Amino acid sequence: MNPQAIAELLNRIQQEDDSALSELYDQYSRLVYSVAYQVLENQQDAEEVTQDAFLRIWNKSELFDADKGKFVSWLLTLTKRIAIDKLRHKQRASRVQNPVSLDEKEYLWETTLVDDDNSELHSTLQDALRELPSEYREALQLAYFKGMTHKEIAEALDRPLGTVKSHIRQGMEKLRAVWLSPEQRKE
Repeated sequence: MNPQAIAELLNRIQQEDDSALSELYDQYSRLVYSVAYQVLENQQDAEEVTQDAFLRIWNKSELFDADKGKFVSWLLTLTKRIAIDKLRHKQRASRVQNPVSLDEKEYLWETTLVDDDNSELHSTLQDALRELPSEYREALQLAYFKGMTHKEIAEALDRPLGTVKSHIRQGMEKLRAVWLSPEQRKE
């Protein structure tokens, strides 16, 4: 489609002419879908992103500026951003639905503490974690076993960022107190 035809369609879309959106959809939907599918690798998600991209054009077509580049580049960039947002949202939801529990995933400690000589150490760590309040334990598990950032943990647990940082710090202090011998604690 030439730039003038696209400008005309976008102008009609701004005037809420749904047939103009249909024309644009017919012209570009397969391309938009293929970009979304490359990011998400899921047919249903790619279809949703395709719909979202064209809905965004319907609601915000005035954001396209022909002086800054081609419409197709703008549309595909928009599509990729929507797809990446969807992918990140799904990853966050997956983390929340499948949190790591030390009680369920004892092998995580074992991979850290490989030596058989450390079985007492392994047991001490598990016992220490069980003694922590659940909010400290959850934050520590997500930080150290899932590799999540403080911000991601705050979002996953629906807690303020400062609270998450505090829980991790206090949890580590409590673990340290249990971990260290009385002589080491005095130092």
